[in-house]
Amino acid sequence: MIQNEGPGWRMSRDPDRGQFPVLIGGEGWAFELTEMEWSGLVTIIFELQNQHDQMYGQLMPEESICLEFEQERWWGCLEGDRDDWSLQVVLQAKESGIRGLEVHWPKKSARAFSEAVRNIWDSYH
Repeated sequence: MIQNEGPGWRMSRDPDRGQFPVLIGGEGWAFELTEMEWSGLVTIIFELQNQHDQMYGQLMPEESICLEFEQERWWGCLEGDRDDWSLQVVLQAKESGIRGLEVHWPKKSARAFSEAVRNIWDSYH
């Protein structure tokens, strides 16, 4: 089992937990994900981080940015400036009986959460 947490976020991955091996959380909330949902979340977060990294050198320190990315049932938004940003992610319930979720990490926790996602993902890939 891998666990990690910080101010305003937490995450764990335990492949022995069956259907929902990943837990993500923020201030006052947490949600369990399937491996497929986890993989989709990782894709969204990595893509938004990559877009931000590519634009970093072009942004003035006070310049605001809003990046969005959508893939399959996932939509994500990274919003802020070159150094501090928030992260919002939505898993859309496009079919009956399929669950959806909407989560948000504010500026004070989004970067640390995103780095933890990368560390956990890289630890077994």
